[in-house]
Amino acid sequence: MNKIIQLFNIKYPIIQGGMIWNSGYKLASAVSNAGGLGLIGAGSMYPEVLREHIQKCKKATDKPFGVNVPMLYPNIEEIMKIIVDEDVKIVFTSAGNPKTWTSFLKGEGITVVHVVSSSVFALKAQDAGVDAVVAEGFEAGGHNGREETTTFTLIPMVKEKIKIPLIAAGGIANGRGMLAAMVLGADGVQVGSRFAASVESSAHENFKNKIIETREGETQVTLKELAPVRLIKNKFYEDVQNLYSKCPTKEELSGLLGRARAKHGMFEGDLDEGELEIGQIAGLIHEIKPASEIIKEMIADFELAKNDIVKCTF
Repeated sequence: MNKIIQLFNIKYPIIQGGMIWNSGYKLASAVSNAGGLGLIGAGSMYPEVLREHIQKCKKATDKPFGVNVPMLYPNIEEIMKIIVDEDVKIVFTSAGNPKTWTSFLKGEGITVVHVVSSSVFALKAQDAGVDAVVAEGFEAGGHNGREETTTFTLIPMVKEKIKIPLIAAGGIANGRGMLAAMVLGADGVQVGSRFAASVESSAHENFKNKIIETREGETQVTLKELAPVRLIKNKFYEDVQNLYSKCPTKEELSGLLGRARAKHGMFEGDLDEGELEIGQIAGLIHEIKPASEIIKEMIADFELAKNDIVKCTF
């Protein structure tokens, strides 16, 4: 049996990314009900809001789901307590040292997965005792690794180093991308951008429509001095580039970014002044669809691509 299907007790090895301002209980439960693994994105939730989403997700699905927790979260202790109190069985951690919380979570009987951007960090995560890793390439939306390693370069390098299950992320939005990642050594895939443009995504309709309008070359990683983030090239992005032309200090970049910029863009729909985080694969996303339809299409596309490969002769 596929390692990811076995680890999470799901039907398909497809994990929905726990994206800030996109991944509420409606999306997580819809993905889980469709046979994947839905994740609630704790990074954009106050502790009690997270508790509410976990409770609503339990009512909306009887299938496995998890919570994605960026470990730089200011209320991390409270978040972890809520996860334990609400009996969440799966946690994906990111943006921090996996040693900090892995043993605690596993001591509570929780399956732990950590997001990495290099084989070095993958080994550290394995040594910390995680059950699997997500190796995320530079094509991904949102916050990125500083190494700028692309997904299809990263996956085989991580596969060579680790023994635990491997999930590929970054630049995957259809079954062909899923098959390619698995041929290179991934046991499953994590999909973000495609689910951001879903009916159940908690993102603003303005942002969803902007995703399907975005074409090749219209995203870029920037703000590397703070935390590398891939953005759609809107007015805010241009303001950042104009500031770079003046050789800004880190403090000046922070001042321009300000607070709640991502919320303004993705959750409130300000397409000019907001931070619009999306992956390069947006150029292949042309329609807002229900999560169940997205998964159904991915699996059909995966099987079709697999059959095409079988037909190949040399």
